[in-house]
Amino acid sequence: MNRTILALALLGVASAFVTPAVPRASVAIKSTAAERVKEGAMPPVGYFDPWGLADVGSPETLAWYRAAELKHGRVCMAAFVGFLVQSAGIHFPGALDMSGTQFGDLPADPAAAWAALSDAGKLQIFGFIGFLEFHSELRKPHVLKGGIPGKIDPMLPGNLWDPIGTVARLSDEKKAVQRTKELANSRAAMMGMAGIAAAYAIPGSVPMQFLP
Repeated sequence: MNRTILALALLGVASAFVTPAVPRASVAIKSTAAERVKEGAMPPVGYFDPWGLADVGSPETLAWYRAAELKHGRVCMAAFVGFLVQSAGIHFPGALDMSGTQFGDLPADPAAAWAALSDAGKLQIFGFIGFLEFHSELRKPHVLKGGIPGKIDPMLPGNLWDPIGTVARLSDEKKAVQRTKELANSRAAMMGMAGIAAAYAIPGSVPMQFLP
């Protein structure tokens, strides 16, 4: 089971490095969305598509690839930071369930901490993730119908993504630079989480391991 999970994780990481070629003509993908799809070919790797995935499917497919890369990259950035924080023994105060179990009672090892959670707690986490996924699919226009990959337009009241207007004040050029940085950090985080998965699944597979 662990080897299967590891293989899927590595497949996702490899796909994340795909930077689409210039999309074929399509009325469904707007110019702004098409430009976002093409972002990501950056030094020192440049254009990297050993499996030829950019030639598979339509421009809508390429937009979906980029949206998936950004989504998984953001999750992995949060997961990698969370792994470091948990491993350092930093945790929330108070109880995490109705029985009085404290956050501080969980092991420092993130994998062991997850195993120590109750089934009800795990279901709540999966339920919240499912809500976010469902919520993201309701955004209009959808990424497969001209929507911009990675753009977050919360349907909840208030600007939760940019509460103090930091991004809104940036010029278009600076926004493009920030998007490139996000892609680079996302790919690094996906590699990092793949390494952590490998270290847990196959002891000794990762040199200089620092697992708790």
